[in-house]
Amino acid sequence: MANVSNRILQILLIALLIPSFGLADDNDVRLTDDRGQPLRLSGPATRPAAISTFGADVALALGVSPVAVTDYGIQGAPEYLADQLGEVPRLGPRHQPNLELLSEVQPDLVLAIRRYTEKDGAQIEAIAPLLALDLITLEDSERAVKLAGVALGASPEAEKLNARFLNRIEALAQHSEEAGTKTVAVLTSGSETPFIYHDHFLPTALLERLGFDNVGGMTPNPDSGIPLGYRISLEALLELDPDIIILLPTNRQRAFTLSPVWPYLKAVRDSSVHEVPHYWKEGAGPIARARILDDIQRLLLEVPAAEPGE
Repeated sequence: MANVSNRILQILLIALLIPSFGLADDNDVRLTDDRGQPLRLSGPATRPAAISTFGADVALALGVSPVAVTDYGIQGAPEYLADQLGEVPRLGPRHQPNLELLSEVQPDLVLAIRRYTEKDGAQIEAIAPLLALDLITLEDSERAVKLAGVALGASPEAEKLNARFLNRIEALAQHSEEAGTKTVAVLTSGSETPFIYHDHFLPTALLERLGFDNVGGMTPNPDSGIPLGYRISLEALLELDPDIIILLPTNRQRAFTLSPVWPYLKAVRDSSVHEVPHYWKEGAGPIARARILDDIQRLLLEVPAAEPGE
């Protein structure tokens, strides 16, 4: 009789333990990043660090405050996120983050741009799991927001952000059809020769989706997405002669705008040259890409501003 009782107790103990093991498995987060590397978390991350503006952007968009962020150039925190980041520690430049400080803040996840963290990947992973992302194209942005949503335990919210973004592109595209096709060039650089972006870069891809023709052309390396564009002489740009020029920010005076060729460009003659904020350069985050659409809508499309929350 004692053996039977002991056997019943063993069965009851096993039955009690099984749900606990199941719960642990249910809480596991399993992902594969853009390196093809598997990532496993014991539960949703609550202390993400960002070696990218994207990491800070997507975390804030999903209601999570990052524990540390990298700077963007000499301006430090991205201006459009500065109010929300407050006293969050700065890790320095994204291509050379302060790994000692990263270790001190004890993140449980690092959201990073893949191409900037390849050399330090092993050191970063010794501190916290690394989600390394490409963040170049529209498709990269959609995938990265989805992956970040899974990692942060906010998949439904991430899916809604992507759906809202795609729906807005579709709605604006219908308006742009009525305006007809215009050519556009997206330029940056402080030198005498501007850098022009290919079609696959997120802002130019958005412009293409909205009916504009990017004169920068297609990328020669669609698999890697690098380079993002190329140097173009003003004489060559004059041959393309875009209707609209978008100037991305630079830390120096744009020497190419002082060239005697510059005033002859159609966009310059027609006052269709527009300077835009830095989030155009790193626009994969939900907040940044929505602001890029805001700028396109305001500067290039005759469409009333969206209501808050749209």
